[in-house]
Amino acid sequence: MSRDLIFLPVLVQVALTLAIYVVLIRAKIRAIKAGECDQARRALYDDAFPEYVLKINNNLRNQFELPVLFYVVALVLWALDAVNVAALVAAWAFVASRLVHAWIHCTTNVVAHRRRVFTVGWWILAAMLLFAVFEAAVSSA
Repeated sequence: MSRDLIFLPVLVQVALTLAIYVVLIRAKIRAIKAGECDQARRALYDDAFPEYVLKINNNLRNQFELPVLFYVVALVLWALDAVNVAALVAAWAFVASRLVHAWIHCTTNVVAHRRRVFTVGWWILAAMLLFAVFEAAVSSA
């Protein structure tokens, strides 16, 4: 198995982040055209936009939190040559959790559902980290 396969879920996560940018731009344009934006405040204040824009904006910020740690762990697994089926399944499961999280966050934004999906992704990432730590310890012994 090629260790480079770890970069496929990484690229999907990057694509998700870029897609959220597109969704945000469209939502902001829609709000501005509909007169739902406080033009005097929009350059500095997120709350100048309506709630549907804020949900997407908050999700975009979220893509630079937990996913950044995922990128690091994926690179560590790759560098340790520790990419195996379990690591790939975990990486894809993490990305799937982020896709569901983004969908919930940008649509219904039911916090209880969003929190559950976030927690699942957090546990998956924690497992990936433990695996990477174990591999680093074994390879240095």
